[in-house]
Amino acid sequence: MRKIMNINTGWCFLKDVAAAPENMPSEGEAVDLPHTWNTVDGQDGGNDYFRGTCCYVKMLHKAELPPAEQYYLEILGANSSAAVFLNGKELARHDGGYSTWRVNLTDSLQQENCLAVLVDNSANDRVYPQTADFTFYGGLYRDVNIIAVPEVHFDLDTFGHPGIHVSATVQDQNAAVEIRTFTTELPEGVSIRYRILDGEGVIVGEQTGNKYFTVQNVHLWDGVEDPYLYTAEAELVKGDTILDKVTARFGCRSFSIDPEKGFILNGREYPLRGVSRHQDRWGIGNALLPDHHREDMDLICELGANTIRLAHYQHDQYFYDLCDERGMVIWAEIPYISRHMPGANENAVLQMKELITQCYNHPSICVWGLSNEITMDGISEDMVQEHHVLNNLVHSMDPSRPTTIACLSTCSMDDEYVHIPDVVAYNHYFGWYGGTSEEYGPWFDAFHEKYPETPIGISEYGCESLNWHNSNPKAGDYSEEYQAMYHESLIRQLFTRKYLWATHVWNMFDFGADARAEGGENGQNHKGLMTFDRTYKKDSFYAYKAWLSKEPFVHLCGKRYIDRVEDTTKITVYSNLPEVELFANGKSIGKQTAEDHFFYFAVPNAGETKLEAVAGQCRDESMIRKVEKMNPDYILREQGAVLNWFDITEIDGYFSLNDTIGDILTTEEGQCWFAELNTLMAAQMGQAQAESEGAGQNQAVAMDEQTISMISNFTVLRFTGMLGMRNISFNKEELLAMNAKLNTIKKRVSE
Repeated sequence: MRKIMNINTGWCFLKDVAAAPENMPSEGEAVDLPHTWNTVDGQDGGNDYFRGTCCYVKMLHKAELPPAEQYYLEILGANSSAAVFLNGKELARHDGGYSTWRVNLTDSLQQENCLAVLVDNSANDRVYPQTADFTFYGGLYRDVNIIAVPEVHFDLDTFGHPGIHVSATVQDQNAAVEIRTFTTELPEGVSIRYRILDGEGVIVGEQTGNKYFTVQNVHLWDGVEDPYLYTAEAELVKGDTILDKVTARFGCRSFSIDPEKGFILNGREYPLRGVSRHQDRWGIGNALLPDHHREDMDLICELGANTIRLAHYQHDQYFYDLCDERGMVIWAEIPYISRHMPGANENAVLQMKELITQCYNHPSICVWGLSNEITMDGISEDMVQEHHVLNNLVHSMDPSRPTTIACLSTCSMDDEYVHIPDVVAYNHYFGWYGGTSEEYGPWFDAFHEKYPETPIGISEYGCESLNWHNSNPKAGDYSEEYQAMYHESLIRQLFTRKYLWATHVWNMFDFGADARAEGGENGQNHKGLMTFDRTYKKDSFYAYKAWLSKEPFVHLCGKRYIDRVEDTTKITVYSNLPEVELFANGKSIGKQTAEDHFFYFAVPNAGETKLEAVAGQCRDESMIRKVEKMNPDYILREQGAVLNWFDITEIDGYFSLNDTIGDILTTEEGQCWFAELNTLMAAQMGQAQAESEGAGQNQAVAMDEQTISMISNFTVLRFTGMLGMRNISFNKEELLAMNAKLNTIKKRVSE
């Protein structure tokens, strides 16, 4: 019977190499897996992290392997492309950095073996992803195993197949279960024995040759309330001998997505309210251990979420298992993202086949995502056709789950590609990249009215915050207060519209995006409800906890915002309890009730004030202190910036880099200036395109009306800092020249 042997330890790592060695090298770095070579440079900003080919080498001694007739190397994740060599001979290649794949070593295995895995995350135009707002960490960053099996065994050769697929259909009080198995050719005398066990390990059905079962009085997998799991087993048997065995946990549940009622689980309305998750961490990158995955899940559960969008690629099977166990409803997707590449159509199909094949058994997964913001460079006929191909592929492989896409905010709700999948969702950032936060509800109402038969959800929304603070927060200040205020508004709008089939905050955690240079901490996207290192829950985390969690709590906002200049300051409290009382230096400021779980108090600010919020048996404390001038540590400062806001010359009545693009565009001269800026950006993009011959690069930035609206809230300085994500950069002299030009353009006089 099969044995799985983990071989994570004792590898030699060679950076920036052209070929795999035939023998164990005398030089190199000793590493254990999981490992990434972009732990530091993929998170420090500059869009300069190493993207190239590296090699992992290990000696395999056949005498130390379990006795077997066939040996497979199993790689759970090698980003982005990889090739396996044994004793200098290439055995296999794989394109796609997020899925499981295997290589049969049997025919090339000797007594002593030099195993080498070349891993390459360099830019190209044939493997997704190549353009996206996150770091493509290179490495052998998940587990690597040896699977030892007999000649006759369950499938190990097809798309990382688990060898067993389980389908369960709920029928009144029972469930019809089909166990499909995939094997090598079975010789005469070998049969398949099927078995189903309940959550306590008790056999509820067993038979040989018949793969169909009826589970009586079925115990449903019922989301976070009761994520009950059964186990299916399949054994290849010959007489009394078990040749091979595979197992799969599964859940029995029914679900649907209704354009009016939203998500329906087991016959009842079950609003999906949750978060998106990237798999990386500060100082670790994507090379996570089980403890990291468990901590992430614990934090998401503490928030009270019941759904996770696992962006923007296939995640670790261990995390899908956790989702099954905790009752999360999951959106799983492939990294077909941002920029359609005609030369990568086959790769998108391959990654979709792998995702569905490997993740089919997880009851937590309820939708398959085809793409994310794929229209960033426009819509082409080839792109639309690829969506039809993927959509049809998913339906043929798994008719039980619907398809979806995450549309770029600027994508018209009338575009053909929007209506290809079964359900749709949008990534909107009103109130951050443009417009106001109050636009969400009306926009979704307009979509719902125009397309009442199309289920609509929101796949991304959020704004960035760091340890900056402001009593009068506004979009673009990166303050914790603005993020909290923003999410208060969004919760009120989104959670009260039950037709929204799912809402996913972008993002649960800050994450690595080495091209980013904003917020004062380069190399990260800071839209998370928690910090990248998982040590600090931002105030907005508790805004969601107040609406979603059943665990009683009270939270005083602004714990990092102590020094305040105003005589009376606003103090916000979040709680899922109906009444909150606030005390200042032991004196009650008053009691409040709030149906929306957000409580606001006006507190006199003199000297030092100890604050205590009380809700039921729950208490929370913080403090404030009266100061005469704003604490400079609370005001956004760029780290390593080419130019900081306070270094910019400002002239009364004239524009500067510190003014917003929206304000500048209100004048005719400002419009001309912006057109010149767009020409400069296009020139840089064209140069980068020529240098790379198109490998993994963007086209020129499209500046249509919708795109301009999205960036209108950002100052010119902030906007130019963000352009690193599009491979555009301006040096100090160029920025000062822009500022000098803006200093000649008069602002409009308010009437």
